[in-house]
Amino acid sequence: MIPADTLVIIAGATFLAAVLRGITGFGFAMAAVPMIGLFLPPERAIPIAILLQCLVGFRDCVVMRHHVHRGSVGMLAAGALAGTPFGLAVLDRADPATMRILIALIVSGALVFLVRKPALPVMGGARVALPAGFLSGLFSGIAAMPGPPAVAYYLSAPTPPATARASLMVFFFITSLFALPGLIWQGRVDREALVETAVALPCLLAGTSLGAWIFRRTSDRGYRAAALGMLGAMAAATGVKGVLELL
Repeated sequence: MIPADTLVIIAGATFLAAVLRGITGFGFAMAAVPMIGLFLPPERAIPIAILLQCLVGFRDCVVMRHHVHRGSVGMLAAGALAGTPFGLAVLDRADPATMRILIALIVSGALVFLVRKPALPVMGGARVALPAGFLSGLFSGIAAMPGPPAVAYYLSAPTPPATARASLMVFFFITSLFALPGLIWQGRVDREALVETAVALPCLLAGTSLGAWIFRRTSDRGYRAAALGMLGAMAAATGVKGVLELL
């Protein structure tokens, strides 16, 4: 029997992370896993986040279908599929803490570039999307953090906020589907994880709806600022985690 206070914690963390997801289109796992991990082991938090993104992703594909940039999402996904095994191979041979710090430095450099340099006049084609997707897969395999390269890809081009947000949501649904078989193989998708996911799902839907309501009242400049802020938070959180693991 799962304690009621555990379910309340999972539900609350899911709702707060879902609000961020609803506003920017990304950052759900980055926010939910650490919050849940304050009270539960990370190996329990990660399957919940992945399962939730898989479930809500089917809804996103329908609701967001008119806003998604299918070509770029497909190329990002193809790159991520190729990059994930390399990330896992690096993880087997390198120190995870050092790799997290390296990722944080790379993301910080990209963030400075995006802040200082205006968006490119056109969206990059396969020569940009495939490497960005590959890096997303690489980062996912190393640190379970596929977000920064994909976010940087959309922010570096004149992508309408609604398109960027929808495309990111669908892309992270796809990367969650890539991760799910491994979790099942490792035995992490057990009865407890399924019950906790079922309890948290309504909170994910409610939080995403609230975030979407806020997004609709946000200007293009406001969206870019929020997305850059989240990207910076991802870099900081990853770097801090890496440093703490080295200490």
